[in-house]
Amino acid sequence: MTSSRLAPGAGIVTVPGGRPAVRTAEGEFLHLDTGAADLAALTRRLVSGEAASDAEVARVAVAFEREGHAVRPASEEGGRLTGRTVLLLGDARLTGPLARYATAEGALARHATPEHVARLADGEGADASTAVVWCLDEPVPPGLWDVADRLPAHGTAWLRCHREGAHLWTEPLAAAPGDVTSAHVRLRRLAATSAHRQLAAYWAGHRTPDNGPHPGEAAAALVAALLTADLLAWAVPGPNSGLPARRRLRRVDLRDLTVTEHPVLPVPPVAPLPGRESGPA
Repeated sequence: MTSSRLAPGAGIVTVPGGRPAVRTAEGEFLHLDTGAADLAALTRRLVSGEAASDAEVARVAVAFEREGHAVRPASEEGGRLTGRTVLLLGDARLTGPLARYATAEGALARHATPEHVARLADGEGADASTAVVWCLDEPVPPGLWDVADRLPAHGTAWLRCHREGAHLWTEPLAAAPGDVTSAHVRLRRLAATSAHRQLAAYWAGHRTPDNGPHPGEAAAALVAALLTADLLAWAVPGPNSGLPARRRLRRVDLRDLTVTEHPVLPVPPVAPLPGRESGPA
């Protein structure tokens, strides 16, 4: 079996006249006590994977791995999306780089159809290892994502992005019942602006023809990277996996590629207003 190597961004620092240290991927320096293990042999093992018969070197190397400062090579463990299926819909300028990034992380990336999504939303073939990602280089047409909003109720993850003028929005990943859906995002955005009537009319299609700007290669790569990060967070085992990604709305300005984040929560269901005949006027 291949031995673990230093995690990306981590390293061992030898301090002249002092104790060695571990520089973590976050930039912190930790004193390194190798005990009876030979520092040179330990370094060779963690940098090049050179086998060491010394039990003390192996013990310290295991401690590196346990603390997250060493990892198994990706060729041995597979990418972080190994065993996951990512179904893609929408505009190729956005789904193309996303397919490449997801595949590089081990996912099975396939193109899907709205009909396929509808079957998953009805629970047909749905499972927790599948994510649907729908990317639009335009505002969302009325009702287009209503069916897909039912995906998390059947355990299928649901991730999406769309463009409105010079801004491209990546919406929170929904992976379980009660997560933020596209309908929730619309309600939250309407509630957050004094121009809610104008925004609703814009979404409904009462606007002049779209004139871009369309995402270029750099913008498409940035958006694909952000969506891939959300998928990686979703793939972490545990009931609360990817929780920050499930509560985060991003806005990408396509003119200068700046990204702003906005927290967003689900909208709780409310009882319908009583009719006139159900009570006193």
